[in-house]
Amino acid sequence: MPRIKTDFLVIGSGITGLFQALKLSTVGETVIVTKKSDYESNTNYAQGGIASVFAQGDKFEDHIKDTLESGAGLCDPEAVQILVEEGPALVKELLEFGVPFNMDPQGGFDLHREGGHGTNRIVHAHDRTGHEIEKTLLQVVKQNPNIRILEYHTVVDLITPHHLKKKGLVCFGAYVLSNHTGEVIPILAKKTIIASGGSGQVYSHTTNPKIATGDGVACAYRAGAEIRNMEFYQFHPTSLYHEKGDSFLISEAVRGSGAVLLTMDGEPFMKKYHPMGDLATRDIVARAIDAEMKKSGHPHVWLDISHKPAAEIKEAFPSIYAKCLELGIDITTDPIPVVPAAHFMCGGIATDLFGKTRIENLFAAGEAACTGVHGGNRLASNSLLECLVFSNRIAEEIKAHPPSFLPEHEQIPSWDKEGLVNTEEWVLISHDLSEIKNTMSNYVGIVRSNLRLERAKRRMDLIYAEVRDYYNRTIVTNPLLELRNLVLVAELIIRSALARQESRGLHYSTDYPENRSPSRHDTILINDLVHGDLQAPL
Repeated sequence: MPRIKTDFLVIGSGITGLFQALKLSTVGETVIVTKKSDYESNTNYAQGGIASVFAQGDKFEDHIKDTLESGAGLCDPEAVQILVEEGPALVKELLEFGVPFNMDPQGGFDLHREGGHGTNRIVHAHDRTGHEIEKTLLQVVKQNPNIRILEYHTVVDLITPHHLKKKGLVCFGAYVLSNHTGEVIPILAKKTIIASGGSGQVYSHTTNPKIATGDGVACAYRAGAEIRNMEFYQFHPTSLYHEKGDSFLISEAVRGSGAVLLTMDGEPFMKKYHPMGDLATRDIVARAIDAEMKKSGHPHVWLDISHKPAAEIKEAFPSIYAKCLELGIDITTDPIPVVPAAHFMCGGIATDLFGKTRIENLFAAGEAACTGVHGGNRLASNSLLECLVFSNRIAEEIKAHPPSFLPEHEQIPSWDKEGLVNTEEWVLISHDLSEIKNTMSNYVGIVRSNLRLERAKRRMDLIYAEVRDYYNRTIVTNPLLELRNLVLVAELIIRSALARQESRGLHYSTDYPENRSPSRHDTILINDLVHGDLQAPL
């Protein structure tokens, strides 16, 4: 059976995966695996920009302070310092690659301001920053002979000693499904880096693309990695509420430019919830919108920027203007209907400050990782910065300790699908996907309670058992793998939420008062049964 052998395997083709591959290409061959086309990623949908210290008068200490305050006392201060201090040089590298950031007349970055930031600090390319970064990095990657991208390939599982019928925490690469041929290929690598992004598809309303199904976190958990703080799922306060809008993101920079949140009666309400009003952090704004919607019974609130000059709005937010206009909303004259939507996973695979996980030869970076930077609530536009900084750190760590293949790499078996069949039962189990989304949205959303969480766990346990049974007797497909990963991620979020008996950051429970004391209690989940738990049969 065919197999691929490479120096480095990168799972994911967003900014983390592409930047990681470029950094590693000087020391070896890298294979990037991505489920869909190479440009489809959360990065591509990131509108706002990259937070970094460039403004005159801005200081590292200020960015650190804003990040720590947003993180509700749960950030790792050392990780935050690394993020802030190492970030600017890497943002400049993107500029050198050719990313068309907006510049001011003096030749510096044109800087926006977003919620939670004390000053203008957001480097951007109009309102399509992620798209421009993705496009530019892809162009550079495709010119690099040491990088190969495998499109339409889905990771099934990390290859570990389990596949040799042994125990241990070592990664030898991954089994990967070709979505075109149905073949499962072992990709053997000296080092494997998970850069697969988040899992917004676990909720009904999300700003994430369809591919965001938590594959990296699920694979890492099954292999024995430590999963940290999954209860902290950030809901972006302002996604477009429209039947054809597909939860299109209305960037936080719109509020940073003066937009005001209004009730359906046209009354501003944010000052009732926080002194910073519309520029409060995302957790506060999302809860405020949720409270106003529940109070009024209306399905959305308004976001109004129509008081600004029309030319200024079109110049600053061309993509948002065009998308809304396409749906019959002229944001230069009309308020925008908005609702919170699942946006960013602050928890994930626990790593050290060099991206290393508990599993030897396995690294993680970007949204799939939990570096300690975000704590209980991510500060706006710190995510793309985190992708750059920790991808770079992983590459530096690998370069400092050149890897080699292990004897076990030669012993890895081909994928065995003997006894597995294509069943006709998919129609009976596919409804589980919508039930996962509805359960998570209704019971594990912006506001939670122990009663809701326990109810969610009972239902998810049943779905989990159904999916496991189906998986263990069925030939794998991409939809099945995504369902398998989503139900596991849902379980991890619910279990983490039940474990945190306080309200903090993005985890707000009606059973506990909000606690802003500076403790550093993390929620840790480890799969001690590294031989089971939806693992592929040998």
